[in-house]
Amino acid sequence: MSGCPENRSGIRRIGILTGGGDAPGLNAVIRAVVKAAANCKCETIGLEDSFDGLIEADRSRPLTPKDVTGILRIGGTILDALVVIGGDGTLSIAHEFHLRGIPLVGVPKTIDNDIVETTNTFGFDTAVSFATDAIDRLHTTAEAHHRVMVVEVMGRYAGWIALYAGVAGGADVILIPEIPYDVDIVADRIRARDQLGARFSIVVVAEGAKPMGGKASVLKEASGEFVERLGGNAIRVAAELETLTGKETRSVVLGHLQRGGAPTSFDRILATRFGARAVELLLDGQFGTMVAFHPPDIVAVPLERIVGRTRNVPLDFDVVRTARAMGISLGA
Repeated sequence: MSGCPENRSGIRRIGILTGGGDAPGLNAVIRAVVKAAANCKCETIGLEDSFDGLIEADRSRPLTPKDVTGILRIGGTILDALVVIGGDGTLSIAHEFHLRGIPLVGVPKTIDNDIVETTNTFGFDTAVSFATDAIDRLHTTAEAHHRVMVVEVMGRYAGWIALYAGVAGGADVILIPEIPYDVDIVADRIRARDQLGARFSIVVVAEGAKPMGGKASVLKEASGEFVERLGGNAIRVAAELETLTGKETRSVVLGHLQRGGAPTSFDRILATRFGARAVELLLDGQFGTMVAFHPPDIVAVPLERIVGRTRNVPLDFDVVRTARAMGISLGA
């Protein structure tokens, strides 16, 4: 038994491209697509520089199982980027291509975990694991010097990384985009810890978190084709807390360190399952869909249900309730 599904669509050549930022597990998807396609006697073409590889000459190359040997554990992507691997912007473009008759399947990719219709995107678990490790390390210096440490993690519009890493890392305050915060409430939480004898605090803030009635911290305004660049939240929150509490407060921005490195075993398996399932869907003729994780299964979801939507942290989400039950302040 080869494990190859029936090729109802008659497809014999599959293109693969990636778009958007890096995410741990990209190579695992590429590897799975190439190996699953080869197992079904299909050729895989790697399209370089995202969608540019579709329209420009000399921007593509064949990929064989030999080409993807050993890349499962490697971070980054061997393609700068048909299987389209990307976040909301890339998948929106893929949907437009589908509407124009191009057979394709999408694979969700973002460490922010903010793509709808899937419980997890690959790269999220790796980002949370890295952020949690960083928070663990900061506990030592915060406690030793009686400081407040403010840690900024990624999350423009959704606070999944901040929430999960904050709970896992034992943070005292977690600020996410979905819950506008009152800095006075955060300061009260830090003062209360001081009164209990805990003379240090860890604050985890998503880059897109914003104060009540205010806006997220922006490093660079939107201009032309460039979207606004968020950042500086940790610096802003740290300065405010130092003024309000009188405690020495330091800020740390994890930034793109969250995107790099080897993927966790969970992300490797999820990415591999996504890639293999994408090939199955192409061969079965289920075009215009995205592979999605509906535990315990990998399913197909129409791209039209994905585009233009963001998966935010629900205010009644179990992990939010858990954070509150643990005495973690959410700033409101």
